[in-house]
Amino acid sequence: MSKEKSVISKNIKKYRNKLGISQDILSKRANLAFHTIAKIEAGSTPNPTINTVKKIADALGVTLDDLMK
Repeated sequence: MSKEKSVISKNIKKYRNKLGISQDILSKRANLAFHTIAKIEAGSTPNPTINTVKKIADALGVTLDDLMK
């Protein structure tokens, strides 16, 4: 597995920081466990499920496309 973070993880962090919210707040808004958000952003989960990414996108107010490009 590559140590390089995925585009999705970088974009989640970018949009989360743009909103000025913590991983904990994002996890609550997305109805996901805190460690799920932390692992995705850290690159430990490089390929999260589409359902998980959709919940995060909705919580951030962005589209799936925004997180994947």
